[in-house]
Amino acid sequence: MPYRERLWPSVGVWTLVPLMGLTAAVAVLPVSTVGAVVVAALVMAALTLWAVRSSPVVAVDDGHLVAGRARLPLSVVGEVVAWRGEDARRQRGPLLDARAYLLLRGWVGPVVTVRLEDPDDPTPYWVVSTRTPEQLRDALTAAARG
Repeated sequence: MPYRERLWPSVGVWTLVPLMGLTAAVAVLPVSTVGAVVVAALVMAALTLWAVRSSPVVAVDDGHLVAGRARLPLSVVGEVVAWRGEDARRQRGPLLDARAYLLLRGWVGPVVTVRLEDPDDPTPYWVVSTRTPEQLRDALTAAARG
C-alpha cells in the first residue's frame, strides 16, 4: 500500500500571504505607489516560496518511511499509532519524549507515532504530522510486514 502526502499549509496560512503583501504595500505607499506594488509582490513571492519549501513530504517508499529529509528503514518500524484531536495534541506536547524525532507542522493536527525497534538508536519513536493518520498507519504496517 503506497503512501505519499505533502504537508501543504492550511487555507488560513495561505490567506496570510496576500494580507502580509498588502501590509507591506501600505507601509511603502506614502513613499511610492510603484514601490508599494513591488514590495507587495516581493513579500508575497517570498512567503509563497517559504510556504512551499516548508511543506515536507511524508511517504512510505522504497523500504523507508520518508518524513521530510529524514528516512527511517521499515526494518526498524515497531508499533504505529494514529492520533487525532486531543490525543494528537497530547502526543505533540505533554506526553512527548524529548528524544523523539519530530516532523510537525502546526497547520496539520493529526499525527502518527512510530515506535522504533532498534536498540542502537537512542530515538524511541517518531512523531509525524499527517492529515490522514489512519492511511499512513495502515501503509506503514503493511509495508513493514511485507
